Amino acid sequence: MKKKIPAKYIFVVGGVMSGVGKGITTASIGRILQSKGYDVSAIKIDPYINVDAGTMNPIEHGEVFVTEDADETDQDIGNYERFLNKNIYRENYMTTGRVYQSVIQRERNLEYGGKCVEVVPHIPMEVRDRIQRAVKKSGAEIMIIEIGGTVGEYQNLLFLEAARMMKLVKPKDVLFVMVSYLPIPNKIGEMKTKPTQYAIRTLNGAGIHPDFIVGRSELPIDEPRRKKIAINCGVAREDVISAPDIDSIYDVPVNFENDKLGDRILKKFNLRKRKNDLSAWKKMAQAIKNGKREVNIGMVGKYFSTGDFTLSDSYISVIEAVKHACAANNCKAKLSWINTEEIEKNGTDNLKQYDGIIVPQGWGSRGAEGKIATIRYCRENKIPYFGLCYGMQMAVIEFARDVLGFKDANSEEVNPKTKHPVIHIMPGQKELIAKHQYGGTIRLGGWPCKIIPGTHLEKSYLKKFKKGEIISERHRHRYEYNNEFRELFEKKGLRVAGTSPDGKIVEAVEITTHPFFIGTQFHPEYISRPLDPHPLFVEFVKVCLNKKK
Repeated sequence: MKKKIPAKYIFVVGGVMSGVGKGITTASIGRILQSKGYDVSAIKIDPYINVDAGTMNPIEHGEVFVTEDADETDQDIGNYERFLNKNIYRENYMTTGRVYQSVIQRERNLEYGGKCVEVVPHIPMEVRDRIQRAVKKSGAEIMIIEIGGTVGEYQNLLFLEAARMMKLVKPKDVLFVMVSYLPIPNKIGEMKTKPTQYAIRTLNGAGIHPDFIVGRSELPIDEPRRKKIAINCGVAREDVISAPDIDSIYDVPVNFENDKLGDRILKKFNLRKRKNDLSAWKKMAQAIKNGKREVNIGMVGKYFSTGDFTLSDSYISVIEAVKHACAANNCKAKLSWINTEEIEKNGTDNLKQYDGIIVPQGWGSRGAEGKIATIRYCRENKIPYFGLCYGMQMAVIEFARDVLGFKDANSEEVNPKTKHPVIHIMPGQKELIAKHQYGGTIRLGGWPCKIIPGTHLEKSYLKKFKKGEIISERHRHRYEYNNEFRELFEKKGLRVAGTSPDGKIVEAVEITTHPFFIGTQFHPEYISRPLDPHPLFVEFVKVCLNKKK
């Protein structure tokens, strides 16, 4: 039995610009240290005032990732779960809003003993205490803390102060990693280090000096640039880690190990590696890149466009789940983004080229008719179809309109006055909406699901679970299947394939006579991991490949 060590802490901060890979860096460091025999977990700190990510538009902030214990978090928590192959809980996620909310509530409860409660030191102290609670809950020997944004942002000062305080108290137990961008301007043709030098100086201004600098760039860091960063930023040459652009995020831990990042971290913590085994990870990373066949899958959604750019981060868990499933089927995914509003304008002819279609999560009426048209095309032409949450609800509406003949069938979310509300609001939700209580009030987190025997759903799950086993899947919805129409649906061929254990909540529907036509009210993508692909995605990709043949 291994001996537990006093907790160690690694803070990951960003320089120059956001979105260059702090989350993947954090997750990759965690995977490396895990492969060396240590219990690792990760925390995401977001500097916005929102209490959680649940009320933010995916186009603005990317996917909202839901944890097993019903927290609506930043998408990086999903990366941590996928890389560490373990659940991350609400204690591992904090925002400025959440921290302030806790401090104000404690002040109202007289927990500060009548003291004057101030931004400094009480906010940084709350951050520090939250980190300690996350360590206790997770049992982590090494906790990696990612601070969102960049060091130059005013919002991050209090989190950096909390990190500085921890370093002051435990100098041998705290390390800092700066992830910074090294641009290569086309007209200059040279990798530039000056922006990173300025980022380090800004970090120094907060009383912190990095132990490692991870240089993100289009190309690997060459020796002259590595030495230049080391000299000007006050770190050892070996502690400047190259992080060039790569085809797969799952190669990042392998690349870091080429620079011996894991061993360098353990050495600074005065720890020995207990083992050294990245073999399963390397095999998976190769499988994701080197599949023998290609499967062409269309993603039909409405959270893609942001100005002139396409933002796939809105559906990052779905994208990664497809990649995991493709690796399990020895193939590669060719994913295409299809805007539902384009389908509403131009029809479904463009869908002929795809081996399978996924309609992922969504909210509101915009683009709904485009999704319904897509689903009808898949149902009538035997195209493998996988509907996730809203994608399941739209499938129910399409079937009600075209097969049951309820031309006005709809969701109460889209048309509250429809005569055939085949998707209706869940009990208790109307009262919450009337009070404008939106944040954190919907059905969230892991809930048990009973699989109906003899369904495609059962066939898919039997690859991983025992027959009759109650599974757990994660949810994020306010509306649900209306049981008043259940008998009609089943009579006409839209079968209920999964329910809550008491049978009252419909969790999944399918057309059993179709090669693959499944809609789930839950989000299977949230629990798919590269070393443990979700069985529904594995089966979906398998059917798509068979259709291609």
